[in-house]
Amino acid sequence: MSVVRSAITGVGSFLPEQVVTNDDLAKFVDTTDQWIVERTGIRKRHRARDDQPTSDLATEAARRALDAAGRTAADVDMIIVATTTPDMTFPATASIVQRKLGAPVCIAFDVQAVCSGFVYALSIADGFVARGQAKCALVIGAEEMTRLMDWSDRTTCVLFGDGAGAVVVEPREGQGTSADQGILGFALRSDGTKTELLYVDGGPSTTGTVGHLRMLGNQVFRHAVVNIAEAITAACAASGITVPEVDWFVPHQANQRIIKGVGDRLGLDENKVITTVAEHANTSAASIPLALDTAIRDGRIKKGDLVLLEAMGGGLTWGACAFRL
Repeated sequence: MSVVRSAITGVGSFLPEQVVTNDDLAKFVDTTDQWIVERTGIRKRHRARDDQPTSDLATEAARRALDAAGRTAADVDMIIVATTTPDMTFPATASIVQRKLGAPVCIAFDVQAVCSGFVYALSIADGFVARGQAKCALVIGAEEMTRLMDWSDRTTCVLFGDGAGAVVVEPREGQGTSADQGILGFALRSDGTKTELLYVDGGPSTTGTVGHLRMLGNQVFRHAVVNIAEAITAACAASGITVPEVDWFVPHQANQRIIKGVGDRLGLDENKVITTVAEHANTSAASIPLALDTAIRDGRIKKGDLVLLEAMGGGLTWGACAFRL
């Protein structure tokens, strides 16, 4: 029996030109390259210019994804931007990206699930595309996390960077099995009782300010390893696959220790794990599509491969997704 699935047909990413190394940070905060690398695996991160808003990063990543899919802005009928650092309170950054791309009138909105935002946004696009409500959707994760840093807090400011990644999602016919090209299944979660573990201490309706990122790192690590592993198992079950069948694991690039902890808990072959955190740090909702684009461009992930995504962020929110490229 033929079924319609939503499939990722193009991937693109963009990083700002400015690179900030661990040694650069050590010039104004009490840290060292060795301290950061040993605890996080991060060696550098990118930082946007003052005149370079999140929508600029998102737009460039979207253009590259459209090129990879053989599409143009004229084909786009849906734009979802996952971001916790929008250009403005409103309108949605997606609407600004629509204008900058020159896309026609279409569906455009933002998703706020912090580091889990890309997985959440991809699930929404899947719902629209697989049901015929959109034929060419852009799903973008774009962040300028350096705008939220308290640069005197060495436990957080060393962890984050700026960047954007995007995918084009289009319908594809399949047979309703795990061999189909396209998105196979999701597992999404949130636990609002854990808000105090990872949050920004500001907002329009409370302080009237942007605020700074605050995190209880050890507790986030503990919840991440356990919760992400559960969501991955659930997403695999929903997809009709098992973890050993997965060709590539593309996790949220938060911390090398978390990535390893999840992999070990699930018994994943480390040679199947895509890690780019050393090169761009934690870019929140942008980290998964950035890593995905890197692995497709360097030839590791190929057409037909079974790919598993996961993320966890403030909320706490977390989730996983399986798809065949």
